Amino acid sequence: MEKRKLGNSGLEVSALGFGCMGLNFLDGKGLDKKDAITLLRNAVERGITFFDTAEAYGPYTNEEIVGEGLQPYRKDVVIATKFGCKDARPTTGLDSRPETIRAVTEASLKRLKTDYIDLLYQHRVDPNVPIEDVAGTVNDLILEGKVKYFGLSEASPKTIRKAHAVQPVTALQSEYSLFWREPENEIIPILEELGIGFVPFSPLGKGFLAGAITSKLPDVDRRNIIPRFSEENIKANLVLLDALAEIAKEKDVTTSQLALAWLLAQKSWIAPIPGTTKLHRLEENIGSTNIVLTADELAMISTTVNGITLVGERYPEVLENQIDRS
Repeated sequence: MEKRKLGNSGLEVSALGFGCMGLNFLDGKGLDKKDAITLLRNAVERGITFFDTAEAYGPYTNEEIVGEGLQPYRKDVVIATKFGCKDARPTTGLDSRPETIRAVTEASLKRLKTDYIDLLYQHRVDPNVPIEDVAGTVNDLILEGKVKYFGLSEASPKTIRKAHAVQPVTALQSEYSLFWREPENEIIPILEELGIGFVPFSPLGKGFLAGAITSKLPDVDRRNIIPRFSEENIKANLVLLDALAEIAKEKDVTTSQLALAWLLAQKSWIAPIPGTTKLHRLEENIGSTNIVLTADELAMISTTVNGITLVGERYPEVLENQIDRS
């Protein structure tokens, strides 16, 4: 698979990464540990070298799965994890105090069965801790050899600039897809200016762009808390899926592949991290890296999407309030 560098940092990753959260945290059941490990190893064998986890996914259990699954390939893969959720639970609040960052890092190293973390993100910006203190703490961890690179998630341009002045930011991880294009307004320009890579999470709209959400979700599915996935909003937003399906059919690709190829075509320093629990979906996603979209095709996709008004917030209020808008 093609490799990409995340901005000016020198960190090289596979063009397509693997978002590990859904292995055990998304639909209320997930895979058993053995099957999850098998899928991770299948991803490596197929060329993926970039894996994303967090202490908050579980909590803790996702890191354990990733650590065990990738241990035989440790020197050949890039593992990203995160700190910043109070008690490792996104809904309980934020905590990026320096002592917490250190404690979380030590615990993550053990669960990941490694002595270094390739890319350490702040999961969400903590308004009670100056970002300069956060960046400084990660800088110390880098000097100690426990962390290699520093990342932010869902950070504002102002916060990115402040953090980058203390410890260069290698990557920003935020939602970006044909289902959510807000980063094009301010985020992508500042990342380009500062030489920071972009790692879009939910590049398939949490499954929507894959055609996996066309009616009411099962009660156990964690995505039920997301307003855009209410039964009414799903029905309204199917107009986007239908439009993309028509374009994909003409290109002889799936809507998932079209959506990922579109993302990969935006910038050479973008590395999306779709997740899956199914081998055939993994292979489908990987197929997107071989798709070339012409300028005319990219323009047609943008025109189509711009003409559609989507409905529903992307987070419930408790999580929406954690988004950095400074």
